[in-house]
Amino acid sequence: MKTAKRVLVAVLALAMTLSLAACGKDNKKTDTPLVVGYSNFSEKFSPFFADSAYDQDVQSMTQVGLLPSDRTGAVLLNAKNGEVVNYNGTDYTYYGLANCKVTENADGTVTYDFDMRDDVTFSDGTKLTADDVLFTMYVLSDPTYDGSSTFWNLPIQGMKEYRAGMDALYNLLLAAGPENTDFTYWTEAEQKAFWETGLKEAGTAFAQSIIDYCLANYAAYGAVDAASSAGLWGFEIPADGTAADFWDAIYEAYGGDVAKASSTEAATAEIYSFFSGEFSKGITTGESADYITGIEKTGDYSLRVTLTEVSAVALYQLGVAVAPAHYYGDGSAVDAAAHKFGFTKGDLSAVKAKTTKPMGAGPYKFVDYKDGIVYFEANDTYYLGAPKTKYLQFKEGSDTDKLDGIVAGTTDVSDPSFNTTTANKIRDYNKNGELNGPVITTSLVDNLGYGYIGICADLMNVGGKDKKDSDQSKALRKAFATIYSVYRELSVGSYYGELASVINYPISNTSWAAPQTTDADYAIAFSKDAKGNDLYADGMTAEERYAAAVQGALTWFEAAGYTVADGKVTAAPEGGRMEFTAWIPGDGTGDHPAFMILEESKKALESIGITLNIKDLSNSSELWDALDAVTVDMWCAAWGSTVDPDMTQVYNSENKSGSNHYHIADAKLDEYMAAALKSSDQAYRKVLYKQCLDIIIDWAVEVPTYQRKNAVVFSSERVNMDTVVKDITPFYGWLAEIEKVELK
Repeated sequence: MKTAKRVLVAVLALAMTLSLAACGKDNKKTDTPLVVGYSNFSEKFSPFFADSAYDQDVQSMTQVGLLPSDRTGAVLLNAKNGEVVNYNGTDYTYYGLANCKVTENADGTVTYDFDMRDDVTFSDGTKLTADDVLFTMYVLSDPTYDGSSTFWNLPIQGMKEYRAGMDALYNLLLAAGPENTDFTYWTEAEQKAFWETGLKEAGTAFAQSIIDYCLANYAAYGAVDAASSAGLWGFEIPADGTAADFWDAIYEAYGGDVAKASSTEAATAEIYSFFSGEFSKGITTGESADYITGIEKTGDYSLRVTLTEVSAVALYQLGVAVAPAHYYGDGSAVDAAAHKFGFTKGDLSAVKAKTTKPMGAGPYKFVDYKDGIVYFEANDTYYLGAPKTKYLQFKEGSDTDKLDGIVAGTTDVSDPSFNTTTANKIRDYNKNGELNGPVITTSLVDNLGYGYIGICADLMNVGGKDKKDSDQSKALRKAFATIYSVYRELSVGSYYGELASVINYPISNTSWAAPQTTDADYAIAFSKDAKGNDLYADGMTAEERYAAAVQGALTWFEAAGYTVADGKVTAAPEGGRMEFTAWIPGDGTGDHPAFMILEESKKALESIGITLNIKDLSNSSELWDALDAVTVDMWCAAWGSTVDPDMTQVYNSENKSGSNHYHIADAKLDEYMAAALKSSDQAYRKVLYKQCLDIIIDWAVEVPTYQRKNAVVFSSERVNMDTVVKDITPFYGWLAEIEKVELK
């Protein structure tokens, strides 16, 4: 799905996925550590509470997921003994902890039967069994669980009954408000402490997590302190402002609605994970079931999960990282028959106590975190074979350090912010003018997200917003989209060079649902005139294409009811206009990959009698405030994406999330999106999502613009590149097969 983060140029992918590909048992060892350059850690290294991408990478080194994913992000159901999947013409074998049989029953329920391996141990030698899976699932289901997982939100049979009648104290206090006089479930002193200090402390930590995220991922776009980070997120605070000031701005903007502020603005974690133990304790307020009927242990190495209905995203959540019950809780207290699951319901204090010191069945054992370095040692009991490199270090540093450290020999692998400046530095270091050379090897991967130009249907129409779905209104928007589209290659190429490419559908190319150029019905976006004729032909020069786009746009203006004579638009129809404005967050200097699109389109439209004004914003928060107020005709921004292509958040007619700034409202689109969420058949879902994309293109409310690249850089001198995973993707990063990596 898409995520509506308030970062306007690009959103970086959040996490590298731990892979479960096989490796040999005969591993050489060296005492020289493999050093990986990272940005700052938050020391939440728990499989339950890791928030940032960097913390998630730490915990992934120590953990193993119940179900693996392949290079497209698809969950694999038969990897217990190895599952072969072809990617780009190559067969790859993936391994996981379990097979999973999915059965859709006649009564509408869905059962997931897990058949686990019986030869896996945690790094301390303790067997990994179904009890550990139960423990993990119950922690994630606890009424007081406040990590980033939404496992508890799956329609698992009995989940609502288990979570009913108990809540975390902070939730109850927030609901009651500061003027509450009923102290049945908490004391007056607790309430006072919460509103005077507890909320402020959690809010400040929440704001700091956004700042840390921006500093780690958006240094190239001006994130250097709290104020600049807040600006990228759409808020204005004093130049010397702090995280506390940032939280005050968020709190004020949402009128004290903490829940909405948290869900909308969270970067890596919602505010609830930042409350102290005192306020996160479970409070019993009514009847509550003592177990979840839909989670059953069926054997020492098997279990069944039953959902009340089909959920397309269920497999992504059910493939949990299996945590050792004996380490994070009380393993001896796991007794499914007696409804005991390794901890006291409503009390996750023992689990949280181990947040900074992870342990699991992954390829590496966590040793220590000190002086900005996370130290690992190979887990010799790893079920796919002990890692070939005995010692691993994740080392904090600045974004500059990530690249320069490779050359200086202080790091072996890193992921610097990637742009033309970084690319040119790599070419200079290699001396051969290439991204791959004797000093640095560069792995380019499509970013998990894409850039676009948005068009507001409530404003860009003929006859008012009640007519926004008319053929005339769509034709007006297609006129602009046709002009914008023809300049995409020029603008994106000028800004990114080889580091980005033009896309033709409003979906990241990283998604399994993205149409491919080899598909029979694949089409270049907005490349036809109003009569359905192709605008472009092979062999056309750039100037010929630009001229063809102008002629195509004229046909669309005419279809919208505009008067066209002698190659110009001379009059607007009733309810139409001749002047429009496009907003772009280019820092007031045109620093944006789509800026040239607007500049060239302005000239082209002016040549046929249409005025396009360009509003280049120095303060990006103005854009999002104006979008919320529905005062922006057109704008340039970017979406971030997740592994699942659900589009409901962005295009649903009811606009419940507030992210449908296009104000598209199409009943058939709503129907297809809902149907896609009710099926677990990926092939069927892909067909539905293609229909959704075609509808969005027909509405012409979004012009897909570019897919940029991220990079992982390796020391060519020290890392044996033959041992690094091949065909790296956003869903299958280089850490995926870390157990195979060797130093020279």
